[in-house]
Amino acid sequence: MRKLEQIIKMLIQFRCIIITVLTILLCVSGYQILNKLTIDNSLTIWFLDDDPSYKAYVDFQEEFGSDEIFIAMFPVSNALDAKAIEKLSRLHESIDSLFYVKTSFSLAKAKYPIYTNQRLVFDNLYNSRRSEKGLKTLFSKLPNITSQLISKDNKNLFFYIQLNPTPTIEKKRKEILGELNSKIEIYFDNYHLTGPPVLNDAYSNGIYKESIIFGVLTVLVITIMLLFLLPNRRYLFVSLFAVAAPVTILFGIITSLGFALNMISMLIPTILLVYSVSDVVHVINIYHKEGILNKDIDKVKLLTLSIRKSFTPCFYTTLTTFVGYFALYLSPLPAFNNMGIFTCIGLLLSFFLVYIITIIGFSFMSFEFNPSKPIFSIKQFSQTRFINWLNNLTTRYKTSIVIGFSFVLLFGIYSVFLVKIDTNSLDLLAEGKAKTDLRLVERKLSGSSRLQLNISKSNSESILDKGTVVLLEKFQKKLENNPLIGDPVSVVNIKSFLGKRTKLSLFSNISEKNIQNILSTIDQEENSFFKFFSEDFKSAAITINFKEIKTSQLEKLILDITNDFEKTFDTNKYKIDINGFAVVFSQLNNFILQTQFKSFFAAFFVAFLCLWVFIKSIKTTLLVLIPNVLPLAILAIFMSVLSIPLDVTTAMITPIMLGIAMDDTIHLVYKYRKSKSIKGTPEYRMNNAMLYTGNALFSTTIALVAGFIIISTSAVPSVRDFGLLCAITVAVALITDIFYLPSLLKKFDS
Repeated sequence: MRKLEQIIKMLIQFRCIIITVLTILLCVSGYQILNKLTIDNSLTIWFLDDDPSYKAYVDFQEEFGSDEIFIAMFPVSNALDAKAIEKLSRLHESIDSLFYVKTSFSLAKAKYPIYTNQRLVFDNLYNSRRSEKGLKTLFSKLPNITSQLISKDNKNLFFYIQLNPTPTIEKKRKEILGELNSKIEIYFDNYHLTGPPVLNDAYSNGIYKESIIFGVLTVLVITIMLLFLLPNRRYLFVSLFAVAAPVTILFGIITSLGFALNMISMLIPTILLVYSVSDVVHVINIYHKEGILNKDIDKVKLLTLSIRKSFTPCFYTTLTTFVGYFALYLSPLPAFNNMGIFTCIGLLLSFFLVYIITIIGFSFMSFEFNPSKPIFSIKQFSQTRFINWLNNLTTRYKTSIVIGFSFVLLFGIYSVFLVKIDTNSLDLLAEGKAKTDLRLVERKLSGSSRLQLNISKSNSESILDKGTVVLLEKFQKKLENNPLIGDPVSVVNIKSFLGKRTKLSLFSNISEKNIQNILSTIDQEENSFFKFFSEDFKSAAITINFKEIKTSQLEKLILDITNDFEKTFDTNKYKIDINGFAVVFSQLNNFILQTQFKSFFAAFFVAFLCLWVFIKSIKTTLLVLIPNVLPLAILAIFMSVLSIPLDVTTAMITPIMLGIAMDDTIHLVYKYRKSKSIKGTPEYRMNNAMLYTGNALFSTTIALVAGFIIISTSAVPSVRDFGLLCAITVAVALITDIFYLPSLLKKFDS
């Protein structure tokens, strides 16, 4: 007590210096945020640079070409009109000169094979001298390629821009998209642009926009809440400063260290702001209450008494919330690592700055205390009457309440196994031009995403033999029958075309020793958009397209491809490598599952230890822990009933909610435990604890629910689900704390 008093005296003595330092920190942080805050939704935030999957993906891009591809669709009156093709040709010249572009591809650049003098030569697929009927006849012999160049109704032309490997263009995405748009607009007024780079940019823009909206809404809602929750208007400025300072300084640190916001970390400001409100209201209410009860002591002693009474429960609520977020550090996803670490730093800043700022703020205030008069209040609602009703209910019907809630808990545990793990990439994107253009393009095109299948021999011999090509044909037919796959392209298409046009069976009528010489030009620079072979001819490639799909569908697609391969090829002699971003993205389900198990059980174990140290009774600890699992069980019920899957945003919900759900419990149990020095039954001690801490319970829940409701207004479906589920879970946590927890302790605690 004496040490605490000395600390408070020191804070008051140096308050002007502390205010100056805080002001400087806030100004520097504000400057950093305004000038250096960036958005990063790149692949690297989901996978570490040394992750085998990410490394394999980058290696694939280096060897076979990036799948970072822009797809432009140009609506035209006639796709075979020479003027339209001329525009495409000039656009190619403009685009191909850019340093970050590997190649571009369209009908103006596409070629078809001609076999002459025992070698393949390539001629332009489009020739203005050929009649429209002749062009259509030619195109019909290369359907898998031409269907990706013009739409079936001849009203749209497609233009592809393949970028250099991801690491070389990652930091220039914004500039790349802007420059490409400018160059396209020179030649085409009307166009729709999509592809992974466009969607990535749309994600980033959405994050930046919603971060600003969330920040403004949160400050507005918090101000309104404080007008209801604070006992007097004179505390308003101090509380707002105590809430805003930690978040501003935290983001000053984040931007100074060169980190950027992503679709996960964008939630940090709202979460920290509403968390700080809970502590601020708790501290201010205790200070005001003790000021009314202890009018004869000086300000320093009153501050010491108030801080001592609020410090322990606030410390443990911070600790359990800290544990919930720190558990995210165990996730294999870097985005969750950063979310966990930065939120933990923010929680520590909030905890200490709330006390420092409120102590200094109180020191400037007059020493006058009147009964609580919030600026706004609901006169019809009597909190004391409501709490007395709760106390009578949990005493009289404790057995029924315990049985009812326990049944819900068991059903919730069962529902956990019904929750699906799935990420829909379209749910990560708000409605807007990017999403509209994607739908329009995919309506006319077989797909906007790309995978490459590389088939090679286990003994590393050349893939160019008659038997292998026969197997490739069988394999490709199976791929074409897969409803998720559109228009596979490989050497099989060249062989089929030559067979239809010249009656030449490329791998039958020619000796094997001449095949490599014949095909040596097939991957020349102008044909590099579709890779048919590796440079040493030891692997053959099949390029497939598919539409934007869920990770569960991606997993099935990759499994189907693998199964078709194993049914076609002898796996002792042949092997397949499936390459592309979709392969990496499909692994998200496994990473999400790991995040759930590792983070939840780590958070649960540490939270149990914290409660045990806090309560000092294993029996009471277990009784207290049960109601904190119930909100998560009900969360599982909601997710299974509403068909909301665990995805990249909701994956972090259980460890976070476990930590937050314990906040109200700790406030209540702290007073219940302290009441053990008072003689009386568990019913008496719990009723007393409810009367004393009821305001803190309701205030904390209101603050958190309001914050998560703000997040639930997101235009991004996945983020909206996260906010809604968190708001429901926090509200359920209050219900369990005021019904289930008191009934359990009254029934079983001795």
